[in-house]
Amino acid sequence: MSPIDIARLRGLASANEEDAMLWRWFSLMFEDSRIRWCFARDRWLVSVDHRHVATESTFDEAIRAAKDRLDGAGND
Repeated sequence: MSPIDIARLRGLASANEEDAMLWRWFSLMFEDSRIRWCFARDRWLVSVDHRHVATESTFDEAIRAAKDRLDGAGND
């Protein structure tokens, strides 16, 4: 296996791990009724704990942005 193939496999593994963490977070938020979303004017709006945290053009981007903003909020 070439070094490029190894790098690609590592990248895929990393992306899969990030996706798994994101959707695990989403599932927990959903089960606890902490996350809400709606599609309005061609944008997805996401709120967590009744606070608007993200507006993006796709659902995936909106959920990722919400998680990123909430994760970053604890690091200020």
